[in-house]
Amino acid sequence: MTSLTIDFFHDVVCCWCFNISSRMRALATEFDLDIRHRSFVLQASPAEMAMRWGTPEDARETILEHWAVCRGVSDHPELVDIDAMRAAPFDYPHGMTAALGCKAAERLGGQAAHWDMFDRLQRAHLAEARNVADPATVLDAARELGFEAAAFAQVFDAPETRRAVEADRQDARALQVRSIPALIIRETGARLVNGPRKDLSAQLRAALRLVA
Repeated sequence: MTSLTIDFFHDVVCCWCFNISSRMRALATEFDLDIRHRSFVLQASPAEMAMRWGTPEDARETILEHWAVCRGVSDHPELVDIDAMRAAPFDYPHGMTAALGCKAAERLGGQAAHWDMFDRLQRAHLAEARNVADPATVLDAARELGFEAAAFAQVFDAPETRRAVEADRQDARALQVRSIPALIIRETGARLVNGPRKDLSAQLRAALRLVA
């Protein structure tokens, strides 16, 4: 059976990516997809957050409006806790720390480990209102996923890990990825239009017919 390889560009702090990740997990099994996880950090620092959103208060309120829309079309709306994030005692987080955690997991355990870390940090962010810009949150997630703490911390802090995140950002620019989630089929260059699982499934079937 012909298989497809899909580059999945995402950011832990992106609620739309949360909606798509669980759907792609199911579709990866159904279609035997090779999902390649690519970091696309929307804002990489507090300064970039301020440049994009203004004050921390404005950032939180505007982004949580996006959460509300995402929750309305989510397969798991109970895991998007807007009230908890609104009351959280920290500024709305940028995505770089979490991206480094996902890339560290990938360097230690491959693509499956990247995906597990991504999903775990998204739950921490969206369902538990934890600060994913705090390295301690990432290191806690790594321990929960079974990584040896010292080994993970070493890779998390390594310059090579940051370079790998930046390489994904450069690839995104080269591919003209401007919004996420972005799902690009390598065999055809086509981009999946995000939507319900049945719509994604139909697009994948069409792509398989093209490459068969």
